[in-house]
Amino acid sequence: MNALDKDTQHLYEAAFNALADLKAQNVVTLDVRPLTSMTDIMIIASGTSTRHVKALADEVQVKAKAAGFMPVGMEGEKEGEWVLIDLAGVIVHVMLPATRALYDLERLWGSQGARSAPDFSAE
Repeated sequence: MNALDKDTQHLYEAAFNALADLKAQNVVTLDVRPLTSMTDIMIIASGTSTRHVKALADEVQVKAKAAGFMPVGMEGEKEGEWVLIDLAGVIVHVMLPATRALYDLERLWGSQGARSAPDFSAE
């Protein structure tokens, strides 16, 4: 990944660490800067249940706020199948595995910028 500006890097680390803290699964980071101007980074992660998906999304929001970044918006938290957290420079998608497979955002946004992250559930 090419260097991010300092704020985006700090925000990315806060979101990524929030997912790690609550053991998100199959975390993938996509650098979408060449593809869109709406955000720099997308993080896609899976939760094991709707409760886990909601908890992961809440933790991302808490860690972003603690780092000094107010989320722009959050969608899907009521249902918990797919929660999108818009942090401006970083967008986080947390989904159930079946929902993730159906929408296949990694393929949609192209795998050229994809970077796999550790599976935190194994730790």
